[in-house]
Amino acid sequence: MGDRPVRVVAAACDGACRGNPGPGGWGALLRFDDGSLRELGGAAPVTTNNRMELTAALAVLEALRELPRHPDLVLRTDSRYLIDGLQKWMAGWKRKGWRTASGGAVLNRDLWEQLDAARLPGLALRHVRGHSGDPDNDRCDAIAVAFSRGQSPTLAVESQPPAAASVAEATAAPEPVDGAPRSLQQLLSRMELADRLAAGGYSLRAVELARLLEVPTATLEGKADPWLWRDWLVRPLGNGCWRLERGAGGLDRPQ
Repeated sequence: MGDRPVRVVAAACDGACRGNPGPGGWGALLRFDDGSLRELGGAAPVTTNNRMELTAALAVLEALRELPRHPDLVLRTDSRYLIDGLQKWMAGWKRKGWRTASGGAVLNRDLWEQLDAARLPGLALRHVRGHSGDPDNDRCDAIAVAFSRGQSPTLAVESQPPAAASVAEATAAPEPVDGAPRSLQQLLSRMELADRLAAGGYSLRAVELARLLEVPTATLEGKADPWLWRDWLVRPLGNGCWRLERGAGGLDRPQ
């Protein structure tokens, strides 16, 4: 790339909350054109999902202010509230003294004012469907959910390789066991990955879980109860998502 500074080429953000209001978390990431990645995240003890969505976007805008950006960069989010607030509603809110069309006070005004001040010329927002297989959205969601649960997920920085966004994009496999058959090395990699996914509290889509377990996706359909895979409890979360939990004994393995 010569002397050209490394630019941000992709950005995404997401928020999560347990209870709404309740404990919340937010996650965001920036991808650079040299292949590096920066991840951001945080938590709040009592908040709402919408506040976490706005907080995540604000963190991205503040980070981008100090960084070179690709001219086609967009900020990807699954929050219509964020997009509509910035692009459709804010001008009217400000004209009405931060009142809605019905006359009520605008919720989360403090964050909206900060977002308005942090706007970057030429940076567009793009909506993505949540939990639809978008890797960056899934990763931001995993960070946000982990923080909302009081966990401290490992976040990538620009000098490190990208962190896992999904099973298909998980962190590098561990060093191979000298002399072990390739199939055993692959199993070890899958089991170590399962342990990391369980420790991080990440949710997996059916296709990702099927890849990890090396089973057809169809075998997961209709499973409504937790079941065991080796040393992990596989718990259905609904909406086609699953979570691994470590050390769940006493359950029968499925036939």
